Amino acid sequence: MNHRFKGTGVALVTPFQKDGTIDFDGLTRLVKLQIAGGTDFLVVQGTTGESPVLNQEEKMQVLNHVIEVNQRQLPVVYGLGGNNTAEVCAKLKLLPSGVDGILSVSPYYSKPLQAGIIAHYKAIASKTELPIILYNVPGRTSSNVSAATTLELAKIPNIVAMKEASGDFDQIMEILKNKPEDFTVLSGDDAITMPLITVGVEGVISVIANALPERFSSMVNRTLNNEMYHSRKEHFELFEIIRLLFAEGNPGGIKEALVYRDICENYMRLPLVPVSKTLKDKIHSEMTALLK
Repeated sequence: MNHRFKGTGVALVTPFQKDGTIDFDGLTRLVKLQIAGGTDFLVVQGTTGESPVLNQEEKMQVLNHVIEVNQRQLPVVYGLGGNNTAEVCAKLKLLPSGVDGILSVSPYYSKPLQAGIIAHYKAIASKTELPIILYNVPGRTSSNVSAATTLELAKIPNIVAMKEASGDFDQIMEILKNKPEDFTVLSGDDAITMPLITVGVEGVISVIANALPERFSSMVNRTLNNEMYHSRKEHFELFEIIRLLFAEGNPGGIKEALVYRDICENYMRLPLVPVSKTLKDKIHSEMTALLK
């Protein structure tokens, strides 16, 4: 199945106002920054978007707003996963036009067998014609999607890609070595995106690109184009800000970087809280150095 989920995808944050309501003006500015900054596709309501603390109505409001602002300039991927397979399948029917694909995280908490993960994704794929990006993030789900499972699921026509956030180079390279030619592997970790592209990964779903789409997409594109001298230089220029953005959890760090760019304020819904003043100052200092 043809798809457009390569290069730099951005897992959009959900801006909030001080009272906890959604900041749609901030969301507008964020989407426009991505369009102007070289981003290749948008991901709405991933973990970075604080999806666990938004109700279904709010999720649809955010999705529809992104679609409206985007005006089909970039492909839009919607995050829809969970550990209740039937519920995920039912929610597929609620998606508006303008959604170009699904990012579906592996079932979390219940720790299914690999056979259960395969059955879960087969059920989802049977209920939609949209292309599906698998998402393996064992640090959050407590359950790894093995290389063998990924390769088995890659045989399903509308399962088109895997966002790999396991950090396991052996596993990722096994997938790259044995995958179908039309199946895409995407990095789920900003810090190792550049080296992963050198072995065959074709892009990323990024956190840092929320605030630095120009810099991060340039690094990704140069690596994809084998411009290794420049891509290595850009990789290491971004290394410190990536470390800082995740030092006290996500999305607190990236929202602070967005404060620096006047996109939104650093408000989150509990149980997440903003970063410390010490880290805030370091993030702002590093953003100044990168954008001078």
